[in-house]
Amino acid sequence: MKYILNVAQTLLLTYYAYMVEYRAELFLWALSGSLPFILMGIWIKASQTGNIELSAIEFAHYFLSAFIVRQFNVVWVIYEFEKEVIQGKLSPKLLQPIDPVWHHFISHISERFARLPFILGLILLFFALYPQSFWIPSLGQFLLFLFVVILAFILRFIIQYTFALFSFWIERASAIEQIWYLPYIFLSGIIAPLDVFPPLIREFALWTPFPYLVYFPASILVGFPVDIFRSLFMMFLWGTLFFILNRWLWKQGLKQYSGMGA
Repeated sequence: MKYILNVAQTLLLTYYAYMVEYRAELFLWALSGSLPFILMGIWIKASQTGNIELSAIEFAHYFLSAFIVRQFNVVWVIYEFEKEVIQGKLSPKLLQPIDPVWHHFISHISERFARLPFILGLILLFFALYPQSFWIPSLGQFLLFLFVVILAFILRFIIQYTFALFSFWIERASAIEQIWYLPYIFLSGIIAPLDVFPPLIREFALWTPFPYLVYFPASILVGFPVDIFRSLFMMFLWGTLFFILNRWLWKQGLKQYSGMGA
């Protein structure tokens, strides 16, 4: 256990130092996740017609929460792994006594800590521009949100890393992520909270992994009614399915890998 903790600490500090070298780029990455703020204005305007159950303040709370969730569960492992396989850079990592996935996972964790000051700054700017939307969630809501958003990040990472393993067979596994991104945008709650969806579409979405990546944690933070136990079960179910597929693809992919480009 001590060895594992030492390795984790070393990787965390190393990747954190690497991330903070690109502070300007981190700020741009944080801004790139501001789509919820753009959509917030559209839905606030729509709520003024009186045909939507949610109020303007509830939309403001939700889209701020969606922005926060997206900042914590952004994942890019498929692009890095694809490059490693194509260029043969995976080979030296296979010689190390740890699974290469931990390099990617811990680099993502380090990036979250490096990104945190920019996230806090954008949240403060949001409240300065829209002071009427200021609210403080209860301690219970906040702790549950932290737990769920960590699970959402892990689920998102497992899903994308599973797609990344197709790099052993195809040169552009990132194309799978691009196809996946379309339903993710519409069904995850980024475009709109699932509460405004037609009942049939909402029920269909809840059987997919998408709502549990953004909508579920964001709803907890703002206090929207959600079925917590069902949602946690669905996250566990999808996470387990993708993990099993991930491990199978990894074993089969290593047999396929030739280290080309090394």
